[in-house]
Amino acid sequence: MSDSRVIIGVHGLKNKPREPNLTKLWKQAIADGLRRNAGRNIQIANLPFEHGYWADLGYRRPEPNRKYQGGRGRAPYPEYKESLLDSARALFSDITDEPVEWAKEWLGMTRAADKFLKKVFEDLARYYGNEGYREKVRGRVIDQVLAHQNKRILLIAHSMGSIIAYDALRILGRTHPDITINRLVTIGSPLGLPHVMHRIEQEHGKARTPSNVLRWTNMAERFDPVAFDTHLHRDFGANADGVRVKDDLVLNNQVLNEDGDTDYHASIGYLRTPEMSRVINTFL
Repeated sequence: MSDSRVIIGVHGLKNKPREPNLTKLWKQAIADGLRRNAGRNIQIANLPFEHGYWADLGYRRPEPNRKYQGGRGRAPYPEYKESLLDSARALFSDITDEPVEWAKEWLGMTRAADKFLKKVFEDLARYYGNEGYREKVRGRVIDQVLAHQNKRILLIAHSMGSIIAYDALRILGRTHPDITINRLVTIGSPLGLPHVMHRIEQEHGKARTPSNVLRWTNMAERFDPVAFDTHLHRDFGANADGVRVKDDLVLNNQVLNEDGDTDYHASIGYLRTPEMSRVINTFL
């Protein structure tokens, strides 16, 4: 496998296991998806993957190591078939703004929004409320990209990691305009939340595809509570090269949480969907 390309992962909210364990979990999910969905067997040691790990900046002690939660059977993982109803729902929300207005009331640009974010998304509240912490977290992703600036880069960002990655790429677009990201994939992303959109516009101006991104895919599970807005296409404009985000609904219903319920937000579930496997298989 060529060493001229690298997959950079950016994890999401909450505390995480130590970086080696989390990286192993992501590699196992990617390899599992490639094997079942694409018929491609790759040893995880051969995957050109690195983590833009940042959990240690917010938590003194990491979570205990986790074991990979494999899916059932050997057949390909289920693929989501988007229907006309999904397209109509997305268009209706854009026209009426009813879901957006509801979100603004609870998550919008108010003090109540910050209180809500602090209670539910403690990391996100810290990210927006502590400039030093925010710069350090972004710095992890920026350094990771700079270390591989001469390679083809696939950047996969989960949950709050998609906000960090987006901000880092907008900064890199200004400071290192010659660096390109071949593909950005956001999974379980809260980028469409009004509070987040407002923060983006405050710092970076118009919400759009970062100038250094050649292709952007946003994958979302309809029942993922963090990916409130599953369709980012109408929220984020095109960059100067005309690149716009492409939304892709996926089925992330194969992972259980600690209570035994379906974890629709699980990163390993997103990483092994057929849609993700196609992206990674093509990149490799």
